[in-house]
Amino acid sequence: MKPPVLTVKGLRAGYGRAEVLHGIDLQAFQGSVITVIGPNGAGKSTFLNALMGVLPAQGQIEFEGQPINTLSLEERVMLGIALVPEKRELFGSMSVEDNLVLGAFRQVRLRNPKWREQMDVVFDLFPRLKERRTQAAGTLSGGERQMLAVGRAMMSRPTLLMLDEPSLGLAPLVVKEIFRTIDTLRKTGVTTLLVEQNARAALEAADDGYVLEMGEIALHGPAQDLATDPRVIDTYLGAARKKDTATRP
Repeated sequence: MKPPVLTVKGLRAGYGRAEVLHGIDLQAFQGSVITVIGPNGAGKSTFLNALMGVLPAQGQIEFEGQPINTLSLEERVMLGIALVPEKRELFGSMSVEDNLVLGAFRQVRLRNPKWREQMDVVFDLFPRLKERRTQAAGTLSGGERQMLAVGRAMMSRPTLLMLDEPSLGLAPLVVKEIFRTIDTLRKTGVTTLLVEQNARAALEAADDGYVLEMGEIALHGPAQDLATDPRVIDTYLGAARKKDTATRP
């Protein structure tokens, strides 16, 4: 078995003196989708920001076997880590295409002469972005802005793609499209770390899952097992899922 793309051991992070994460352990292998679910305030976004280098953290973070704790955000980007933040952070006055070009920063710095070819990959994933390539990002719908945020991250050709609440505020049909894209990325070998409040969709899309509660991992295992765990059903999936599980032969 190949070594994990991401290894996290004893990760502690927070804001000032307020520690939010209390010793998180996690592993992610190439081409896998790992989801972290949990309630508001559990520390899910803090976890991604600590991995990205936005927040200082204690503990061990290894990317492709290399310790990255002391690396800056830019250095982590250059290694092949990309984060799509919850607020998407697009440049609203710039066109869709210009936002994507900015996302290619890593490939340009690596002097990849074919960096523009990745734009065709993004447009294949999200045909609507191609239709709106000259449109200002600020005029897009919520679903289109999320597609653009993911597409911009993909322009760097990341090894590890981290998504913070990609379904937040989106219509059900758009949510399905976003999760279909996550499945497509898995097939290309991209490792995806998915933070989600939509536990049902996240567990259906993931290979492994972690339940984060009060800054600690409360449960961990194959996503399919977590989806049928009574504690997860009661807390995150609701009575409808409990009834569905109980009636299966």
